[in-house]
Amino acid sequence: MKKLYMVGLVLILIFAGAIIAYGAWLNKSGEHQITERMENRTIPLHGAKVKMRDMHPKLFLETVNLYSEDIVDAVALIDGRIENIFVSKNSKVRRGEVIFTLVNEEIALKIQQADSSIAKAEAQLANAKNNYARYKRLRERDATSIEKFDEAEANYFASEAALKEAQTVKEQLLVQSARQDVTAPIDGEILILYRQLGSYVQAGTPLALVGDFSVLFFSMAVDDRHAQRFSLGDKAHLTFTNSQIMRKAYDTEYAAGNRGESEVFDVTVKEIMPNLNEPASLRKVVLEIDNRVGLLEQQAYSGAVLTSDESRKLLTVPLAAMIDSSRNEVFVVTAENTLERRAVKTGADDGSFVEIIWGLREGETVVTSAAEGLKDGMKVEVTFTGGDGR
Repeated sequence: MKKLYMVGLVLILIFAGAIIAYGAWLNKSGEHQITERMENRTIPLHGAKVKMRDMHPKLFLETVNLYSEDIVDAVALIDGRIENIFVSKNSKVRRGEVIFTLVNEEIALKIQQADSSIAKAEAQLANAKNNYARYKRLRERDATSIEKFDEAEANYFASEAALKEAQTVKEQLLVQSARQDVTAPIDGEILILYRQLGSYVQAGTPLALVGDFSVLFFSMAVDDRHAQRFSLGDKAHLTFTNSQIMRKAYDTEYAAGNRGESEVFDVTVKEIMPNLNEPASLRKVVLEIDNRVGLLEQQAYSGAVLTSDESRKLLTVPLAAMIDSSRNEVFVVTAENTLERRAVKTGADDGSFVEIIWGLREGETVVTSAAEGLKDGMKVEVTFTGGDGR
């Protein structure tokens, strides 16, 4: 009985060992099959050819700070009380046009005093002139002393000087009187009125802000590699990606013909500093905006897009081929239909395609599908979309 029990136990152990060994063999065989299937699996992806395309490069600007070269305060040049205001906010003015008048009673009184001084000086000069002429005749006949002649001559010259001084004082007072008229310093629009009718102001006090926003400017720092593509007089178009252009800081008026948020502004390159023929790593590019439609003002705007007016033929790939936001790597499909992760250097883009400066050759294929989970060496089958396989 005991012998049978031992035989049964041995058979059970042998059977259990066989099951374990068979399970291990199946597991190993399955893993090998899975590995072999994974290695032989072909992943379907979308792709595009690297090729030369006509592109209008775009520059996406997070913020642009617009400024005007024609925005100036109209300033009181004398002390006085505001007697008249001839303009209102948004009034159009011409340079030299009177926009305020001030009253300074002291000036009028001083002019009257100057007139009295001039009249007195003129009388004294007439008397001195007659006396000088009389002594001159007497001296010619040797009928008076040299001392009296010299005294008469000195009185005559002193009276002349006194009259000129009195006239100069009046001229200065007339200049001050004219300054009671405050004029527009430039052609433009009244943006702000700082003072009200009847206010007393001192010389140097700003009374109104006058500006002309029909031409605006902004500047940007550009590395030399990109700056070399600019030339003075180059044309571009400026658009905005939000409705912020409808917000006004100075409440200036809109001109006829504007298209609101869909307006496209003409831009011209006005200055590049330092000059392109001078060595520099960074350059400042100044651009002029045609704002005759009156939509923009001197302030900061976000979401600006600058599009070159000139088309350029560049080696490009779709922006979707870039693996990350740094735009310095792509997946290339090799001749064996495997993936190769490759570093590239990119340049301008137009929102759909990006320029390739180095790292790719025309005719190569790049992956435009999402790069998540892709690795070097994976086998792929690429489908071209939008005619990018030609």
